[in-house]
Amino acid sequence: MPVEPSNQQHVLPHRIAVLCYLYDTNGRILMLHRAKPPNRHLYSPVGGKLETDQGECPWACARREIEEETGLKISAQDIRMFGMISETAYEASGHWLLYLFEVTRTIDPEELAFTEFDEGRLEWIDTDDVMDLPIPETDRQVIWPMAQKHKGGFFGVHIDCRTDPFTWSVVQEST
Repeated sequence: MPVEPSNQQHVLPHRIAVLCYLYDTNGRILMLHRAKPPNRHLYSPVGGKLETDQGECPWACARREIEEETGLKISAQDIRMFGMISETAYEASGHWLLYLFEVTRTIDPEELAFTEFDEGRLEWIDTDDVMDLPIPETDRQVIWPMAQKHKGGFFGVHIDCRTDPFTWSVVQEST
């Protein structure tokens, strides 16, 4: 049955992406001060969209995005998924599935091939200072606290951004 034209404005695309948490020998996290949308001028972990047209899996996407955004080649045994976020109507522009990965080995800052590129500037941030940065509100209230709580564990969260303030619920967690 065809969709009525009046309903088409409410149909939002579904996007799939990864966020990758890399820590240095001092326990600082690598953050990208974003120069492009989404979240332009805000900080976020390294990451990006899956190449769904290529059938890319989240693990391959995480390793590819880390290499593209830092120059680092991370082996498959040095990365693990530790979270999954589903967001309904983020910024009223789309629904997101976000897979969160942590690199399980520490990174020497000298390993980065570059710190500035077209997507923004990479910065090592003390984990205690992340909440003082301009970060997306969903990261501030949900993703960052859950990511810190579940290092070495796993969590799943659903965030519904259709209301202001947004609502969220934990659907799975283990520490």
